Amino acid sequence: MTTTTLAKQPAPTAPAGTVSYAARIDHVSKSFGRPGAQQHVLDDISIDVAPGEFVCLLGASGCGKSTLLNLVAGLDAPSSGGIETPGGRPALMFQEHALFPWLTGGRNIELALRLRGVPRAERRAEAERLLELVRLGGAYGKRVHELSGGMRQRVAMARALAQDSQLLLMDEPFAALDAITRDVLHDELTRIWSAANDSASGTGGLSVLFVTHNVREAVRLAQRVVLLSSRPGRIAREWQVDIPQPRRIEDAAVADLSVEITEQLRGEIRRHGQH
Repeated sequence: MTTTTLAKQPAPTAPAGTVSYAARIDHVSKSFGRPGAQQHVLDDISIDVAPGEFVCLLGASGCGKSTLLNLVAGLDAPSSGGIETPGGRPALMFQEHALFPWLTGGRNIELALRLRGVPRAERRAEAERLLELVRLGGAYGKRVHELSGGMRQRVAMARALAQDSQLLLMDEPFAALDAITRDVLHDELTRIWSAANDSASGTGGLSVLFVTHNVREAVRLAQRVVLLSSRPGRIAREWQVDIPQPRRIEDAAVADLSVEITEQLRGEIRRHGQH
């Protein structure tokens, strides 16, 4: 992996004949607008996400984190550079739950299963299994307005998992939740990701690329934190997070690394004049 980072970490070595990454972002740049009046959002981004790896993209608002995630999801094309996701189309979870309000929680999940080609006779059982996985058993028949914010995000997580992708893209999915609910969902996501990789047998498990501007959230969740600068977004630095899971947001090691990353983030904000 070639990046402009200050602290580059090598990806794990894969067995011969297998792909060594779940996502490869190769010298990607992105601009918007017409020639002569373009806004340069991303500049020469290179990141490899290893199979089964949990990576957080961190940076101030407007640094291009969500734009980069949309490029990886295939919702837009880079202006230059390339993106590869060898395991197929990634699953995407947004900041807003984006559930269809006229469907029940279970039916929202079944829609993703239908688009994946799961036979109709198998969809309900699989939707109920996924609801159990996110600890929301019994919510199959509940309408969206009957679910709390945290419950809606659990359904959205189950719907993303229903796509059976080896790469899960998450765009600040817990940002709108209160602190306690967010903390609970951090636990749930870590549990699901760990279980998927513990049970993987040569498939590479589940990789996560998670966008946030919350430093403690990044340190709590990720194996690797990638900090983007602003205007345009470039890789400023990476940190390998060697704190054992499960972690708590109040753990001393989480707090110490968060302080270090926050200082670097503040420096990037000052450097680019962002307030």
